[in-house]
Amino acid sequence: MRNFWHDKAGNFGILTALMVVPIFGTAGVALDISQAMAVKADLQQAADAAVLSSVAKMSAYVEAARKMSADGSIELPNGEAMDFFNKDAVGRDDFDVDSVKLSVEKVGNVVQAAVTFKATVNTSLTRILGKEFVTVSGKATAKYETEMYSDFYLLLDNTPSMGVGATPNDVAKLVANTSDKCAFACHIVKDGVADQNSYYFKAKQLGVTTRINVVATATASLMDTAVATRKNVNQYRMAVYTFGEKAEDTKLLEVSPLSADLATAKKKASAIDLMSIPYQSYNNDQMTDFDRAMTQISDKIGTPGNGTSSASPDKVIFFVSDGVGDSYKPSGCTKKLTGGRCQEPIDTKLCVALKDKGYRIAVLYTTYLPLPTNDWYKTWISPFQSQISTKMQECASPGLFFEVSPTEGITDAMSALFKRVITSPRLTS
Repeated sequence: MRNFWHDKAGNFGILTALMVVPIFGTAGVALDISQAMAVKADLQQAADAAVLSSVAKMSAYVEAARKMSADGSIELPNGEAMDFFNKDAVGRDDFDVDSVKLSVEKVGNVVQAAVTFKATVNTSLTRILGKEFVTVSGKATAKYETEMYSDFYLLLDNTPSMGVGATPNDVAKLVANTSDKCAFACHIVKDGVADQNSYYFKAKQLGVTTRINVVATATASLMDTAVATRKNVNQYRMAVYTFGEKAEDTKLLEVSPLSADLATAKKKASAIDLMSIPYQSYNNDQMTDFDRAMTQISDKIGTPGNGTSSASPDKVIFFVSDGVGDSYKPSGCTKKLTGGRCQEPIDTKLCVALKDKGYRIAVLYTTYLPLPTNDWYKTWISPFQSQISTKMQECASPGLFFEVSPTEGITDAMSALFKRVITSPRLTS
């Protein structure tokens, strides 16, 4: 017996027999872990695809977010997410999906999604050690920044002063061809009949372009800019207003209602014309009432939103004017009165009140040209000529002021100001 215990001739065979299970088990663990990691990599690709699909530009989740007025989770059937994890899609059949969870939420103008998954991978050689499966899990996240939505309320000054020539050359041509050296193409219409001898028609005969002509063309062109810029058909809606069709009925006149149909708005805007008067100096020329226009347009706009969805659009007043008010304002006028007539730069109190309500104001100031041959200008406007631009800039929201000099194009200026509006930062909460 003693000799038997000391005999080492059969050691290798005995040790091999004893070690065969752990050796094969260890090899199996390495093989099965490698297989599990391969499965996880494939499932991670499926998760990436699922989460990207959830926040794609035209996905159901993003569409739902566009319509939400507040932040929150977006609940939709997530069967589509599961489709990315079926065995045919992944291209292998050595696993079983235990769970897939998709969560999507809107935070401001960001739609963010997360996909988590858990799967069981069946083992092969590891079964020797009693381990029949390996669990793998993972997560993928993605986000999409939705478009900012804005409603534009274009307030266009079409009062008689906008009948001045659009450039110094236009002014000079009209002055040279009128007996009283008048630079204004007054549009006289009495009892529904236009006076063919008025300077309005004289300007047309001479080929003089007036400021209101250019504003109408520029406004129509602005619609094309908005269409070319928008990413979603409802991203920008526009309404167009003037100060009225005729001096006998001055009021905020709706040329085109708020709509995303910018083609129709363009057609209506292109037809904007100079306010008519029944005769020269009608009502002491008190037709440019900025205070009334700003008050009345405020009633049209409604509650401003944060711009993160079509249900909560940002509200923008897009104001185009030469900046000189002329109205009956016997009290509160910032300049000297003549009777109750107030001629002044825009009174910014109304602008401040609108901005305090959460509206943004974009101002395109069409430079008020000096009229050195006009006695009325020299007496009443020249003393505050230097303040007109400053007051218009004060009326505007920060960064949303643009001045167009007589040698610049109003069309390009309106387009540039529009692009400032849609790219400038704003508070979303």
